[in-house]
Amino acid sequence: MELSDYVRIARRGWALIVGGLALGLGLGVLALVALPASYVSTTKLFVSVQGIDQTSAQDIVQGSSAAQQKVTSYLSVATSTRVLQPVVDELDLDTTTDELAERVAATSPANTVIVVITASDGDPELARRIAAAVGDSFRTVVADEIELPVGGGPTPVRVETIEPASSPTAPASPRLATTLGIGLLGGFVLGTGAAALRAVLDTKIRGLADVHQVTDTPVIGAVGYDPTVKSRPLFVHTDPRSPRAEAFRSLRTNLQFLDVDTAGRSFVLTSALPSEGKSTTSANLAIAIAETGASVVVVDGDLRRPRLAEVMGLDGTVGLTDVLIGRAELTDVLQPWGRGGLTVLAAGTTPPNPSELLGSRAMAELLGELTTAFDYVIVDAPPLLPVTDAAVISTMTSGAILVVGAGRASRGQLQQALGVLARIGSRVLGVVATMVPAKGAHAYGYATYESYYGETPSADDPSAGGDPAGGGPAAGRRATAPDPGMVAPR
Repeated sequence: MELSDYVRIARRGWALIVGGLALGLGLGVLALVALPASYVSTTKLFVSVQGIDQTSAQDIVQGSSAAQQKVTSYLSVATSTRVLQPVVDELDLDTTTDELAERVAATSPANTVIVVITASDGDPELARRIAAAVGDSFRTVVADEIELPVGGGPTPVRVETIEPASSPTAPASPRLATTLGIGLLGGFVLGTGAAALRAVLDTKIRGLADVHQVTDTPVIGAVGYDPTVKSRPLFVHTDPRSPRAEAFRSLRTNLQFLDVDTAGRSFVLTSALPSEGKSTTSANLAIAIAETGASVVVVDGDLRRPRLAEVMGLDGTVGLTDVLIGRAELTDVLQPWGRGGLTVLAAGTTPPNPSELLGSRAMAELLGELTTAFDYVIVDAPPLLPVTDAAVISTMTSGAILVVGAGRASRGQLQQALGVLARIGSRVLGVVATMVPAKGAHAYGYATYESYYGETPSADDPSAGGDPAGGGPAAGRRATAPDPGMVAPR
């Protein structure tokens, strides 16, 4: 994975990461409230060994060296029963010496004769008293008992308090900064792990990066998500200055540079699954190409669930099926759309054998006739995985353009669709991503269009690029009925 992949995972899973941080912070606060506070008090003792005669420097050095050696052994003495029992008795503690030993610690900095005794307790004052009492008991046991000469006389070991115990002002645990820091760190790890796990388990195509993970086929277009597409599907006509309309003009430009036959350009638009936007893409692409003055025919090749006529606002009761079975002539069912060079061939009557009709010689001859008569032929075909219709038609054209709807098909399904086309030798000319989010981890930057054009004018305004005399369905209303100026009489 590259750095951009991690950034995309973080952007997409930001809510999980923030939730993890909030959970970690909450647990940290809960720990501060629930865990008992522990206060630590410290006292420091200085241990020295004196000989009978320490008038020379050598005697002093020897005494210091002996003290360092003894201090190592004294550390265990500080937590022994012999030292702690007098403390329990003196302070009248309701505990045993073993339990008290768990709250007392003795350490010594390296190469020193200093013994550091610490005591912890929930009461800061009691922690001070325990530390002071342990220091006093330690001094008594070491100097007056353990190191007392057998034959009598002064003890050679002296233990002096150089830093008396004091009452702590803040608890040693739980510490505010440390506890909250650990909670935030744990929450971040948890949230990041959840975001990464979701990214691994989610195989849906969410953006262009997911398409690139599946195939090296070029992405020749990307169209942003539009919640109003169902009511206004022909946005290249009704909203010509919108980012989505510009996306189709960019797609049109890319198609002009594809390495296809110069004698005629025919494309099959299909997808892996239904509802990925192929009919809307076919209609808007046809309008965008027709804007250049080229003659375009868009054919509804989905004989099972035809939608193109509805999207274009035309009558779809007679069309492709009727021509293929010889019930109508091609010239009688072609319907001009608008004032330009766009013509629509609807699906017509739904047949009982769509695959046989679309794979027939009559279909191949029909496409050849259309390719000769028009500059561009666009076939809106069914999805690849449920049926084989699109794969059959693609072999009769220059190639297939695969429409991939963000959040619809999975990476595996896209790979299967590409495999279907590859097995029959059909050429995949490119991929068009639809429903791409305008914001978020998988966004495809439409802000550039918005910032360049500013406020998008209404399609009812002639200056917006619409043809008030009848260049398609009336702006601002659903394209469900044909405009009298667009449909040839039958």
